[in-house]
Amino acid sequence: MKAIPTAEFVKSCTDVSQAPKPALPEIAFAGRSNVGKSSLINSLLNRKGLALTSQTPGKTRLLNYYRIGKGDFYFVDLPGYGYAKVGRAMQKEWAKSLEDYVGESPQLELVVLILDLRRGLTDLDSDMVQALNIYRRHWLVAATKADKLAKQEKIKTMRELEGMLISLGAEKVIAYSASSHEGREELWKAIAG
Repeated sequence: MKAIPTAEFVKSCTDVSQAPKPALPEIAFAGRSNVGKSSLINSLLNRKGLALTSQTPGKTRLLNYYRIGKGDFYFVDLPGYGYAKVGRAMQKEWAKSLEDYVGESPQLELVVLILDLRRGLTDLDSDMVQALNIYRRHWLVAATKADKLAKQEKIKTMRELEGMLISLGAEKVIAYSASSHEGREELWKAIAG
């Protein structure tokens, strides 16, 4: 793998109309609350604390933009979906923000859907897959917490998940561990492609 590119936080915004200028291609990271989106971004960029992580679900509430390289593209950390400890009105607001972004961002090139390998595809993840397909977005899956399963269990779970997700439209399914960086090189290759 080539050297990991530089990255810097650019801005947070409530909707796609506030996206930073200049407009650049965007790689978005989506997933349930507390699935490890920010941890995956930090691991992918080999940076601690660039994307804020928390033990408390629902930490990411805005669209967070990070400039990658010398202005090659943006990583966009999307709000997690399905966080039950906020009111219904807030949940609806986050869901609308997510759907607006997926449906309207003219720069969105790829969505990395992050799933917990141990839990598989939840109903909320299925809703996101449906939205990605409705808006004809390119998407792949990073199945996180791969280090939490024994080797044979991981192979079996990945095989099952891969079969199902590829049939639903995923371009690739990658086992990923933010702590050991397993899958980092493969995910970079997929993003570059």
